[in-house]
Amino acid sequence: MGRPRGVEDAVILRATAQVMGRVGPAGLTLAAVAREVGLVPGTLVQRFGSKHGLLLALADRSAKDAGELAGRVRRAHDSALEALTVLTVQSAAEMATPESFAHHLAFLCMDLTDPQLYERALAVHRAQKQAIETLLTEAVDAGELRTGTDVAVLAGTVQAMTAGTGLTWALEREGTLGQRLRHELGIALSPHLTPR
Repeated sequence: MGRPRGVEDAVILRATAQVMGRVGPAGLTLAAVAREVGLVPGTLVQRFGSKHGLLLALADRSAKDAGELAGRVRRAHDSALEALTVLTVQSAAEMATPESFAHHLAFLCMDLTDPQLYERALAVHRAQKQAIETLLTEAVDAGELRTGTDVAVLAGTVQAMTAGTGLTWALEREGTLGQRLRHELGIALSPHLTPR
């Protein structure tokens, strides 16, 4: 029988995302993540093999988390559109400062050039789009959005708005990212709302 693992992988992966936001690609090391969770770097090598292995594990977890977060948010809100708003804001919670946004964006740029990370980044993107489409479909069914709304197209618009809003907010630095996302999402959805 093996020894207890002590710190769960999920805790390590959450810490990795936090360290990523603080230090960017140049500063992310197994030692930095190990310090964050009170382990020695060798433990992370045993579990993940390398920094690249750790990033792959984080990416795999992120795809799973995208669907789970959507489910938790939906259960907590009666309105599908309010759930979508909360989901949009919570999905960007790791990027609460312009600096952390820049660091996470730098990691995305790495994902786009590494075939294994790209595959996982695309899976996260698709999982997020599916969650958005599901909420938009529920909003149409509940009468929050107009009948006939093309939820697939609107989901793509919401994703593009989210990415663009983050970049614009990081440049302009007015208010919080959460406030900006709520505002821009409201604008994107407004033409599709059922008249009250």
